Amino acid sequence: MTDVQTFTSLPDHTQLPCEDGTFVKNFQEHPQSVLLTDSIRPVLQALHPDGQYCIGQDSGIYWRLTDPPQRGAESPDWFYVANVPPALDGQMRRSYVLWQEIIPPHIVIEFVSGTGAEERDRTPWTGKFWVYETAIRPAYYAIYEVQKAQVEVYELVKGHYHLMSANERGHFPIEGMEVELGIWSGTYQNVALPWLRWWDRQGNLLLSGEERAEQERARAEQERARADREQERAEQLAAKLRELGIDPTTLG
Repeated sequence: MTDVQTFTSLPDHTQLPCEDGTFVKNFQEHPQSVLLTDSIRPVLQALHPDGQYCIGQDSGIYWRLTDPPQRGAESPDWFYVANVPPALDGQMRRSYVLWQEIIPPHIVIEFVSGTGAEERDRTPWTGKFWVYETAIRPAYYAIYEVQKAQVEVYELVKGHYHLMSANERGHFPIEGMEVELGIWSGTYQNVALPWLRWWDRQGNLLLSGEERAEQERARAEQERARADREQERAEQLAAKLRELGIDPTTLG
């Protein structure tokens, strides 16, 4: 059997399970993923004007063949891959298959719902940290703990993850994405929490679509209020001129 035949006989994303039958662990995970995706899209669209990138949310990354297949996959809460098509063969991805795609994710993010031991497990072949560092090999691995209001970010350097230090803003620069990752304490979808958020390299918070719309509404209201004040001042001035016997319409 040739190498090509061996490769083409491997299962692709349409032939591998896309779920493992477990529930999302808490109500915060889904809005947290949506917030990360929604706020980073304008940046990624600028980085990839051809649209060649994909984002996974609680989706499987297959890195080896096992029985059952799910044992050969990790399912990060959030990940981003550069320079790959967002869909395959005209259909949405069911999973991300490394032997089919070759390109590793640029960043993988895990949301801790327990003690964090699972996300830091370095046991060869089974530990999540080991699998990311040794097999899947994203350039950055982030472990977010909402209960501790913290995020750890690891950078892959010479084949091993090194814990990054935060910058002066308390953020972690993610090279290749031109953004920083950090904790933002505020209210999103009516819940006040220490959320995981993106900032640009100048320290400006990247807003969600809802936040951008609210900011635009506030700007429009301020502009209307300014125009109303100017109109009121103009009417007051015209009234004073008429009191003095001057027709304001004759003034050039």
